[in-house]
Amino acid sequence: MDRFLVFPWEYIPFVFLVLLIAFTLHEFAHAFAADRFGDPTPRSMGRVTLNPRVHLDVLGTILIFLVGFGWAKPVLVNRGNFKHPRRMSIIVSLVGPLSNLLVAFVGLTFVYMFAHFGWLEGMNPGVASAVQTFLSLLVYLNIILFLFNLLPLPPLDGYRILQELLPTGIRIKLQQYEQWSIFLLLLIVFIPPLYAVTLGQVFALREPIMAAMGAVLQLIFGP
Repeated sequence: MDRFLVFPWEYIPFVFLVLLIAFTLHEFAHAFAADRFGDPTPRSMGRVTLNPRVHLDVLGTILIFLVGFGWAKPVLVNRGNFKHPRRMSIIVSLVGPLSNLLVAFVGLTFVYMFAHFGWLEGMNPGVASAVQTFLSLLVYLNIILFLFNLLPLPPLDGYRILQELLPTGIRIKLQQYEQWSIFLLLLIVFIPPLYAVTLGQVFALREPIMAAMGAVLQLIFGP
């Protein structure tokens, strides 16, 4: 059955738990920021909550296991309710990916703490292996989600940020092609040569990101 899944079968419970955390915090961050900036839309739809059931999309979650990418339920935002629509829209879009980066950093912090304080020593081998697997996936998947969501393709956060930075005329022209973006994304994901020069290059940034976070943690805990 593993051949039908992106992750090994024994990793599935850990991946699901990581996605539960990552998707929930990502969408909550969007909703919370929009709510704080004066848009009542997310609160009226019950999205300013840490309840995972409100944020998870069943199909989007299943596809993570089958093809390696997916989505949660998007938070609807009315930028017209913001005092400074362009600036606040950028922040609302950005806090989602940043929440994933923060979770990755917290996960890596625990990795360093377990190593520094020797918390795994004397622990049941099965439990120690489970902790290590969970933390590794927590760091890895959240960095991937951070990078993926910053891609300038609709409906990803990176596109919403790009929209706000572009002149109105160009933004209107781009809207004419939004309907084709999902097909472009599918081509990038499923055609290996395209993946190698696009997503492959983007996801390769996880290494310098982890190195940068590791450098910060080494200053705190030592080498």
